[in-house]
Amino acid sequence: MDNDPAVIDEMLHTARTIAVVGMSDKPWRASRNVGKYLADNGYRVLPVNPALTTVAGLACYPTLDAAHEAAQRDGGAGIDLVDVFRAPEHVPEIVDEVIRLQIPYLWLQDEVVHDEAVARARAAGVKCVQNDCIFREHARRAVEK
Repeated sequence: MDNDPAVIDEMLHTARTIAVVGMSDKPWRASRNVGKYLADNGYRVLPVNPALTTVAGLACYPTLDAAHEAAQRDGGAGIDLVDVFRAPEHVPEIVDEVIRLQIPYLWLQDEVVHDEAVARARAAGVKCVQNDCIFREHARRAVEK
């Protein structure tokens, strides 16, 4: 299942509020660095990790539901994009939440692949990217401008 460059462009230009599921507080982890990069580049980032209360100076939420409610409470429409740094076996339950919460975009980071769950998300109208890095794609497009 290839990622559509037009969908990647749409996600990066349309999404404003991004939930980073599995964001770590460990400075050497990609999830922390990618989440911080997104926040530093104009996105509202909502870390989702039940073990933490803050990450990189950002309030952290125990669940995607809690993050979505916070985004709505602060006057927004909620989460636009879910960026996943979890093992593939966790993807189906995340897809269930994305569909239920009517979040339009789902991004699965490098080595996070679950074709069946992505197909189910796409069938529900969610635009998806899998096995790719949102940081790398964003940075590449920023250089191309």
